[in-house]
Amino acid sequence: GHQMDRYFEDPSHRLQFEAAPLGTAFQQRVWQALSAIPSGEVRTYGDLARSLGSGPRAVAGALRANPWPLLIPCHRIVGHQNLGGYCGHTEGPYLGIKRWLLLHEGGL
Repeated sequence: GHQMDRYFEDPSHRLQFEAAPLGTAFQQRVWQALSAIPSGEVRTYGDLARSLGSGPRAVAGALRANPWPLLIPCHRIVGHQNLGGYCGHTEGPYLGIKRWLLLHEGGL
């Protein structure tokens, strides 16, 4: 409710939540790194992978497994030459959502 309203009014608002730990240790590292990317900024899959000492495909797999796509902002990860995917989709309406979120935050 209230936090989501604040985010949609002000994209710089950092969403705070507490959730039971899910995912593998690697997925949790990726999700933590995602959460540190400020609103209005993007990184490529390769950028994130290098910062974690991993590969882009492994990072993409962790993004697909993200249980909270808005709270853990995987929309801030883009391909080197395109938007990449969102919520496990590489085409269709999910990319429209990703594009909207990035525009809302000023990242495009």
